[in-house]
Amino acid sequence: MRNYFYFFFFFFSFFIAKGQTNPLITSDSTSQQLWVEARYDEMTLEEKVGQLFMVSVASNQNDKTTAAIKALIEKESIGGIIFSKGGPVRQANLTNTYQALSKTPLLIGMDAEWGLAMRLDSTYAFPWNMTLGAIKDNAIVEKVGQQIGRHAKRIGVHINFAPDIDININPKNPIIGNRSFGEDKENVAHKGIAFMKGMEGAGVLSSGKHFPGHGDTETDSHKALPVIEFTKQRLDSIELYPFKRLIENGLSSIMVAHLDIPSLELKEGYPSSLSKTIITDLLKKQLGFKGLVFTDALNMKAVSEFAPEGEVELSAFMAGNDILLMPVDVKNAKLKIIEAYSNGRITEERLAESVKKILMAKYKAGLNNYQPIETNELYDDLNSLENDIVYEEAIENAITVVKNKFDLAPIKRLNNKKIAYIQFGDDDGTPFFNMLNKYAKVTKVEAKDIAGYRDKLKNFNLVIIGFHKSNDSPWKSYKFSKNELFWLQEISRLRTSNTILTVFAKPYALLDVVNFQSIDATIVGYQNSKIAQEKAAQILFGALPAKGVLPVSASNAFPVNTEIKTKEIARLGYSLPERVGLSTSKLTEVDSLVQMGMDSLMFPGAQIVVARKGRIVYQKNFGKPTYESTDSITDDHIYDLASLTKILSTLPLIMNMEEEGKIKLNNTFEDLIPEYEESELKDVTVLKALSHYGRLPAWIAFYASTLNKKRQPSSEFYRNKPSEGFSIKVTDKLYLTDAYKDSIYNRIGRQELKSNRYRYSDVAYYVFKKYIEETRGKRLDVLIDDFLLKSLGATNTSYNPLEKFEKQRIVPSEEDNYYRYETVQGYVHDMGAAMQNGVGGHAGLFSNANDVAKIMQMYLQGGRYGGERYLDSRTVEKFNKCYFCDKDVRRGVGFDKPQLKDSGPTCGCVSRKSFGHSGFTGTYTWADPDEELVYVFLSNRTYPSSRNNILVKSGLRTRIQQAIYDSLIN
Repeated sequence: MRNYFYFFFFFFSFFIAKGQTNPLITSDSTSQQLWVEARYDEMTLEEKVGQLFMVSVASNQNDKTTAAIKALIEKESIGGIIFSKGGPVRQANLTNTYQALSKTPLLIGMDAEWGLAMRLDSTYAFPWNMTLGAIKDNAIVEKVGQQIGRHAKRIGVHINFAPDIDININPKNPIIGNRSFGEDKENVAHKGIAFMKGMEGAGVLSSGKHFPGHGDTETDSHKALPVIEFTKQRLDSIELYPFKRLIENGLSSIMVAHLDIPSLELKEGYPSSLSKTIITDLLKKQLGFKGLVFTDALNMKAVSEFAPEGEVELSAFMAGNDILLMPVDVKNAKLKIIEAYSNGRITEERLAESVKKILMAKYKAGLNNYQPIETNELYDDLNSLENDIVYEEAIENAITVVKNKFDLAPIKRLNNKKIAYIQFGDDDGTPFFNMLNKYAKVTKVEAKDIAGYRDKLKNFNLVIIGFHKSNDSPWKSYKFSKNELFWLQEISRLRTSNTILTVFAKPYALLDVVNFQSIDATIVGYQNSKIAQEKAAQILFGALPAKGVLPVSASNAFPVNTEIKTKEIARLGYSLPERVGLSTSKLTEVDSLVQMGMDSLMFPGAQIVVARKGRIVYQKNFGKPTYESTDSITDDHIYDLASLTKILSTLPLIMNMEEEGKIKLNNTFEDLIPEYEESELKDVTVLKALSHYGRLPAWIAFYASTLNKKRQPSSEFYRNKPSEGFSIKVTDKLYLTDAYKDSIYNRIGRQELKSNRYRYSDVAYYVFKKYIEETRGKRLDVLIDDFLLKSLGATNTSYNPLEKFEKQRIVPSEEDNYYRYETVQGYVHDMGAAMQNGVGGHAGLFSNANDVAKIMQMYLQGGRYGGERYLDSRTVEKFNKCYFCDKDVRRGVGFDKPQLKDSGPTCGCVSRKSFGHSGFTGTYTWADPDEELVYVFLSNRTYPSSRNNILVKSGLRTRIQQAIYDSLIN
């Protein structure tokens, strides 16, 4: 005991004297030292030798195999297990079983380079190393390493054989490729250090591989022995560089590859994993590595066929390896090593060196205080929201723009764009296509040959090609087909359009593209995951900046470290609540409230969007279009917005005209409509009307006077099909006389002002509509399209939606039994707007929650959106002001504002700067500059009857708003 203690003390002191720290020594080194010595002294020779072996186990194995592993633990005293395929709970249970049998706790290892999903089902796959290699901010790579480490620790894994720090210089490398951080040695070293620190910070040992460098070969060492024909100088300056840097930073272990390296090992065809020159002389002595040394798997053909069973393991140990990974025959190999020990070929000091290092690693991994794995909630712990948060941040920072002719990305001026999307590759591109369509109208084009593509693309001026290859593993095929390469060149040469190529595969796919001259923009997305596809689309449209740097050379046109930065242009992005300071778990209260609303028959279905800091973080659909529907509400369904039309259509036009001096807040109705010079309304100002302080009537039931004695549409005013003088379309079966337009405005002019100052009123918006249309010379719907909707990318927003959208996308508003006597679907619910060809200043706009959020975000951003300035920020501020608060009128100029007293249109939790509006059909939207928050609620509470006021009385919309504010993370 005393001799071993002094050996250990000398060993430890030697490290300090040489200036090299041992990465296996913990901060409580005295306790560790005592534990290691005590364990070592308790062992027999057979048990000490058994510690050198780490055998392969799969949690999906059969009972016979499990029994064989148990025997190795009990009879051969193996030191560790490396887990392969299976499932997390099965692996945890097996680990507990095996640990209970082992006299000395087992060191559990795993190859989980990009997370447990590399081996296990029902677990999370993080980005591959090459994707991480594109990230400039190494702190993000550290987060990935830490999250992978947390997963490993949770499942009882003590050492993860990662990071792979091979420098992948050879694009044809069949086994490394995406597993490498890239071809730049500095980048590989920095990323390796960051990954290692993250994982070690989570309490899991790291392992750099594959020493001395497996990146520049075209041979798979699983099948044959690769030959590395480089000089010592080249190896020292390139391949060894990351290993040296990680060793300096505390790398716990190194895995030695099976390589034939003539410049380092004189024996012809001798594997590096068996070479004393490479392991002991180079790695341990020259590079001063004090951590654990693992062989690569000894069942690989590059080494397993090199010598008889048992001799390979003995040679590996004699060369300087500490742990013999995945041996072919443990019992026979163990006998060979004991025999060598007995005849003096292996000294006690040599055996003690490895075994004690193994025990030191076990102590550092916490095995001095081993606890069985708790399997309750294991699945949830391994599949937490935190995974997506880390993954999303990594992908956002990795996606790389390598070409951007004409500054094509981010895509601007959407009103001039006709965009086609073409899917190449053999994997799914739906998330990319769907996200593109959140920003603009994008049409998927498919053809069987180039002639078909040419014909179908002639009406488009921008073509986005998405190349989608399998994301299942980094070894999957990544190449374009011959047809795709030909089509890519021909499509990009079309003179009628620009072409953007987005590659969701290994960057090396670009090597096969002959000519990039006619491809205007090229983006590397690296992986075809859902998040990667969605983030690439957001970068294309400027919701996110492009930050990535190409980690490898992808062609002569795109050498390593190619990077083109693009900027955000103030479009809404899509993210997770925690990324913007909201709590996902607390937002589930919104789900509960909406479900309660449906259960209480407040409405058959709803859409809700919550955005914060320019990111939509909650977008959900509930219920169905009607109570009888079989279909569910989706993002594509559009609702009658009712009075939201006031602030989403009429108000922005008024604000624009006010900037141009074509309307002033102190203009009177007489100024706007001279015919009102004798009207009692003539002195009502624009400011007072928009603030609902003009004493105007709440509304006028124009339709009532057009019904006959049976309360049916009178033949005096209506026809059932369009005819001369009857062109105002109320529904496809009801056409109003053209003469009634003047009747509306005549009747408004005859109104008397009400006695009370504050009265919410639709009437002013009839006046504004008339003035806007007569001043601009176009209809209101055309004007708002041209001014705002088209360029904003509000492609789901329109008056008279049946003219643009399929009927099944439009949510019915009511079963009308008092005017139209039919289901109101696709026609505006408001009767007054219906009598104006569906285009009212106060109602008539249809949209989905996503588009409503865009317009509200434009306001929130002071009139800017998507690289365009629609309004001056001072104008937005002027209209978002309560001018009559001292009169107990809370309203802004067009906008509704928070209540001045106890009750009102909000939860009472919003800031005074906030603004919004509600709509009769069950709609609501609100924006808060202080919290940078937008909330949209769309429902059809009027279906089947507008008499259903449960939603209004319940205050559900503002209770949801309260839940949103409650989810803010302070």
